[in-house]
Amino acid sequence: MRKIVIGILIVCLYCFPFVYFSMYQDFANRSMLCYLLMIVVTSLLAYLGKFLCNSIPFIIGNIVSAVMSFYFIGRMEDTLGIGWDSGYFKPFSPSQLVIIVSILILIPQFFAMKLANGHKNNVKD
Repeated sequence: MRKIVIGILIVCLYCFPFVYFSMYQDFANRSMLCYLLMIVVTSLLAYLGKFLCNSIPFIIGNIVSAVMSFYFIGRMEDTLGIGWDSGYFKPFSPSQLVIIVSILILIPQFFAMKLANGHKNNVKD
């Protein structure tokens, strides 16, 4: 039961649209700091998910986060007309960048999961 509750909590934390928030901060404040924060937070969530329960929250959480980012990118383009398509994220469109960044943030998460698996095996011994 404890693993299920922890898994649900991790999925809920993953529901934050990390990629959208990072892109928005980059566009609005010209700050790349949120990309680093996104990598750290998602890697920590992947580590905790693997160490405390299993890989299911990692999979579901990343899918939900990407979908939420797509949703907010679409709303930003439709309602505000900020001009994200004006070429700020050249050579990609904002939607393409969501896909690319969502795939790229999986790399440090896989390393964090490998690290958690190693720590988990050491604790069992």
